[in-house]
Amino acid sequence: MATTSLLTDHYELTMLQAALASGAANRKCTFEVFTRRLPAGRRYGVLAGTGRFLEGLADFRFNDEELSFLSSRNIVNKETLSYLESFTFSGNIRGYAEGEAFFPHSPVMQVEGTFAEACVLETYLLSILNFDSAVASAASRMSAAAGNRPCLEMGSRRAHERAAVSAARAAVIAGFAGTSNLEAGLRYGLHTIGTSAHAFTLLHDSEREAFEAQLRSLGARTTLLVDTYNVDEAVRLGVELAGEELGGVRLDSGDLVATAARVRELLDSLGNTHTKITVTSDLDEYAIASLAAAPVDSYGVGTKLVTGSGAPTSSMVYKVVERENSAGEMQPVAKASAGKASIGGAKRAARRLNSMGIATAEVLGTHEDPSLLEDTRPLMVDFVRNGELLPGFTGEEGVRRATARHAASLAELPEAARRLSEGEPIIPTEFI
Repeated sequence: MATTSLLTDHYELTMLQAALASGAANRKCTFEVFTRRLPAGRRYGVLAGTGRFLEGLADFRFNDEELSFLSSRNIVNKETLSYLESFTFSGNIRGYAEGEAFFPHSPVMQVEGTFAEACVLETYLLSILNFDSAVASAASRMSAAAGNRPCLEMGSRRAHERAAVSAARAAVIAGFAGTSNLEAGLRYGLHTIGTSAHAFTLLHDSEREAFEAQLRSLGARTTLLVDTYNVDEAVRLGVELAGEELGGVRLDSGDLVATAARVRELLDSLGNTHTKITVTSDLDEYAIASLAAAPVDSYGVGTKLVTGSGAPTSSMVYKVVERENSAGEMQPVAKASAGKASIGGAKRAARRLNSMGIATAEVLGTHEDPSLLEDTRPLMVDFVRNGELLPGFTGEEGVRRATARHAASLAELPEAARRLSEGEPIIPTEFI
């Protein structure tokens, strides 16, 4: 059976080996995931991937094949192999709810356990949260730019085949209405979309034959791709064949603003006032915003979405912030490296709200719990207790909950958060 344990870096296991040898491996520790800064100019980030990590944690164990590999390569010694053979995570995990907005130093996830248990999760956890959150952060900006018009995820062919599934999930959490990826639809219950490509039109002897075949198969409510040859002629042909019931047309090239306006006028003149216009073609949040005044009904987004629209990682890190001392007490620890300093102590987090329910600050505390302060909303929730996964955070239910959390979190931010111009984080991070 496939496991997730070797989706990690070599040094996680060599650290484990050294800690076992020194006797420190069983010291209790708290690790935190956070980012020191948002991508340049971004005003907020969106957490995604939590549910995927929790799903994978259940399979984070070492089977005979993996132990044999580690032994044959002399990566770890026999004592470490013996430890890994019976490895299961028995600690606690809490953090921000998936879909929540985050800011610099937000402790989006905390892992409590022995050093041995917690250290080996680092690479797997970060690889998921960094990618999924980058996609979700981009998707949120695109959805905000689109306003009430739906955005559709179409980036599968621009990403690793497994990353494409993760990207579809993250995009829907952050406001996208559906995805072209069928595996994502199967695994997470996402709405899937798609009709045909230029190849389908080119396959046939004429555009008429192609449209007739598509309409026979998919019905009049389908969406026809109308820019293989001449856009105006294709629109007229589509209306001729499907009548007023033609569901939509898709534009994938050229000046989308001008073409959409011309196509809308043409459709209306032919009596197809209800036929929708979908645009694709290397869209990002800025291109979507530029189409705000155009008569467009939905946007299909691919490459820019699955690559984070200029920010392909969320730059999250996983740092130990407290560990058990010789007296058995938890002691804050911090890294002091220039430009990479960390803040010791396990954090609690809350968002301060004004009388209108709008966020004014991210409040973090090590000695005090900011969620107990007046006018704050707690941000930390429990995911795993004593190694047991709590219900509601994975699978289809996890996606539904994360989608709702994102919508509520975004509505809570100041209106300026939706601006695409470069700026500072929309609310400050305060420590108490």
